[in-house]
Amino acid sequence: MATLAFFLHPAWARGQHIDQPIPYFAFSKGLSITAPDSGFSLSLRFRMQNRVGLQTDAWTSEALGDAEYEAYVRRLRLRLDGFILNPRFNYVVQLSFSRSDMDWENTQFPNVIRDAMFFYRPSKKWQIGLGQGKLPGNRQRIVSSGDMQMPDRSLFNSVFQIDRDYGLNFYYNNKIGNQPISLRACVSGGNGRNIEKTDALAYSARMEWYPLGAFTNGGDYFEGDLEREVRPKVSVATAFSYNTNATRTGGSIGKELYESRDIRSLFVDVLYKHQGWALAGEFALRNTLAGLSPVTFSSQDTSQTKPSLVYQGKGYNLDGSYVFRNRNSLVLRFSHIEPSTAIQAYQKPTTYWGLGWGRYLKGHRLKWQTELGQTLLNPSNTSMTSTWVWRFQIEAGI
Repeated sequence: MATLAFFLHPAWARGQHIDQPIPYFAFSKGLSITAPDSGFSLSLRFRMQNRVGLQTDAWTSEALGDAEYEAYVRRLRLRLDGFILNPRFNYVVQLSFSRSDMDWENTQFPNVIRDAMFFYRPSKKWQIGLGQGKLPGNRQRIVSSGDMQMPDRSLFNSVFQIDRDYGLNFYYNNKIGNQPISLRACVSGGNGRNIEKTDALAYSARMEWYPLGAFTNGGDYFEGDLEREVRPKVSVATAFSYNTNATRTGGSIGKELYESRDIRSLFVDVLYKHQGWALAGEFALRNTLAGLSPVTFSSQDTSQTKPSLVYQGKGYNLDGSYVFRNRNSLVLRFSHIEPSTAIQAYQKPTTYWGLGWGRYLKGHRLKWQTELGQTLLNPSNTSMTSTWVWRFQIEAGI
């Protein structure tokens, strides 16, 4: 009894617990904690994408018998963000844990770290960031994979994206009258995430203009008009990337090149949303500089039949969608990529069309998505081949 009295005695309790301030918890975006002295904050979120699907040459019993099936965790990520000392000093950390999300295929290394950025905001208009994160490239790349209307990004994006890199970032937001503008520029290492030493250097920038005003709740950075914009909203943007001495096929992403190349990419995109309708279009142009061929060969490949190359050429992607009032969504996609003459011996023009259907149970945080699409290789030639793909995916997160 004496022992029990000791633990329950009010004076002991006050000395050990009651005088200690309690952290502030919130649940608006994941689980948020703020220190009692407001010296730091932490928001913790996770998300996962569980997927099944198949790829087949035709919808016949014979072709389906030879089809490739998939059933796996496409993405599993943990995100932490907040501030340290005061809200001018912010940080973002994002980790990935699924094999398909670690770039194993290209690097043979478990790239767990996706984002690790520290930000300083000297004013409401300016922000400076140092660390690893997304580069200011094409729209579909900078929109989170968790905010897609289809299970994955487009064929266009897989070829022309510039993905992530480690570097120094500059952000600027302002208005011209009632028209917001957003500028971002980055100087980065050039060879992608989790690279310790590099001879490359990349310069990238993106400018966005909103002639009809800002989108509701950041609607330009998630797909589909879930906010059902009352008035039409438009974003017009352009971006470029110049990667010097790149050693990977996409500059900051892709397989290793046998010789370094200077790679230049140009992007233009337009987004429109109004009353559930959303239309998005993107165009990209890429080439290598200094008169060097985009095709590189291993010194051991005397037959020169297995090159590693920069996809030099152009492409575009068009997405149209409608979000019904019951939160179902219909999506149409059309993508086309066109290689330059310098690589047509190894890459053929490719077209993709797809139809998607989704259901939003809690916005993009809890939803299911399905997609049926066809890839046409060399579509304007008699040697055209086609492949069908079907995917079903559930996304859940906080």
